[in-house]
Amino acid sequence: MIEGRATPEGTARYAQRFASTVAADNYRRLDSAGHLSSLGLGTYLGREDAATDSLYRRAIGQALERGLNVIDTAVNYRHQRSERVIGAVLAERITRSELRRDEVVVATKGGYIPLDANVDTDPRTYFTDTYLRTGVVRPDDVVGGAHCMTPRYLADQIERSRQNLGLATIDIYYVHNPESQLDELERPVFLERLRDAFTALEQAVQEGKIGCYGTATWNGYRQAPTDPDFLSFEEVVNAARAVAGDRHHFKVVQLPYNLGMTEAFTRANQPVGKETVPALEAARRLGIYVMASASVHQGQLTRNLPPMLTEFLPGFQTDAQRALQFVRSTPGVGTALVGMKTVAHVEENAGVAATAPMPWNEFGRLFTATS
Repeated sequence: MIEGRATPEGTARYAQRFASTVAADNYRRLDSAGHLSSLGLGTYLGREDAATDSLYRRAIGQALERGLNVIDTAVNYRHQRSERVIGAVLAERITRSELRRDEVVVATKGGYIPLDANVDTDPRTYFTDTYLRTGVVRPDDVVGGAHCMTPRYLADQIERSRQNLGLATIDIYYVHNPESQLDELERPVFLERLRDAFTALEQAVQEGKIGCYGTATWNGYRQAPTDPDFLSFEEVVNAARAVAGDRHHFKVVQLPYNLGMTEAFTRANQPVGKETVPALEAARRLGIYVMASASVHQGQLTRNLPPMLTEFLPGFQTDAQRALQFVRSTPGVGTALVGMKTVAHVEENAGVAATAPMPWNEFGRLFTATS
């Protein structure tokens, strides 16, 4: 395994290397890791085959050469192949001294029970042999037939991800869509399970297996407080505090945000103290770094955007670039994640990183015009 983790010194060194080609304010600060690029490469989409591995291998390598040092994945993405191809690229680059481990931020997730593309057996047999018979999972641990976040299970998944990635330490580890458990559990039971999960993740931090942790969500933080699967930032952070006090390592959340899904910025749904504020503002007040997922809504925002966006977002050639510029310019967004599995996509998106985010007065005018 490759030892080490992203550090403020390492990521600052990486950012300095691209000072002449990437906008100065392209990098944002996460205390434990330092300088994170405002665009990150996601690895969710694609078939579980060698051809897609090859595409991702080239795209990841190109992204690292263009100033993008955030890579996002999950153990269940492409039946573990996404993690493995990331590991292969990092091992190759670090071995050739083209990259140092402390310069790149790798995030992965655990929660959904993954299949394994390298195991030639049917899913039911794989699940039974891998998780039930070994005692990693008990039947009543699983919600919705696919989701688990017990300490025993998360410890197993962290180890699988470390092996897949070839990394001794994973920089950011998310509980993947924990709100899905609220479909079956009463909230007090859910919060107890969340505290148990955070206890396991704090232990993983102490053991050097992860750098920090958080939640990667889809609906949870965007919903109305009356919705069954609503997640409260304050409640979740308090769960971490209950486990580890103010020195907890709950530092990052991932949530969807794009031109078509603006709730994180516009919907005042998060109670913080005596106020109710949008999710991005709640994260800021609680000291949480935000990764925006679905920045181009899985390709839906890469074409046919309203012509007026060209006026408000000048200097870009494509709608995909305009959509990314909108997300990375939103106050409170740290890194905009976007799936990139071709070198062409990386080059297109790197053009955004070379441009400064919109200042607040211009962003405000754009947001008013598009609302």
